[in-house]
Amino acid sequence: MIEKHTKLYNYAGSKEIKNAVANYPIGIQIQSKQDINNWIYSTNQGIDNSGFIICTFVIDLEGYLCIADRHSEHVACSGGNPVFSAGEIFFVPNKNEYEIAEISNQSTGFCPEPDSWFSVSQALDRIPLNHPGEFTMNFIFRRCVKCGLLNLVKENLFVCADCNTELPKNWNCNLP
Repeated sequence: MIEKHTKLYNYAGSKEIKNAVANYPIGIQIQSKQDINNWIYSTNQGIDNSGFIICTFVIDLEGYLCIADRHSEHVACSGGNPVFSAGEIFFVPNKNEYEIAEISNQSTGFCPEPDSWFSVSQALDRIPLNHPGEFTMNFIFRRCVKCGLLNLVKENLFVCADCNTELPKNWNCNLP
């Protein structure tokens, strides 16, 4: 189970997307390396041009890694539930199993902070699965307090892409 001081993220994306994927299958909970192999095989996941199998992931309410096809929404992967983290995970084949080559917190549905890595590392260690020790790509999300737009902060510029209002330095991505 995730430690109590870890932050839980509610869905922060559009209600239209959440409603549209309400009946989609939820992500598969990963408790072992074999679960990854089974999921990749049973869902016919293909290796992309870069040599990776890229998946959507969340860390569920029980602290487990859950994965789904990359083209699915994080809110569908979570079954509509809050998560401890979310993003994309890049698996690379190595002998008879898969390793993590890259992992990010890229989820505009939940907008997890880079600090959510703590819950990701706990979930990966419990499998156990080797990992890079941190997100290989970090994303910072903020909601504009003036127009409500969800922003991806780039180059440390905390300015709304729509109305140029200064964005808060602290996470504020919950739905208004």
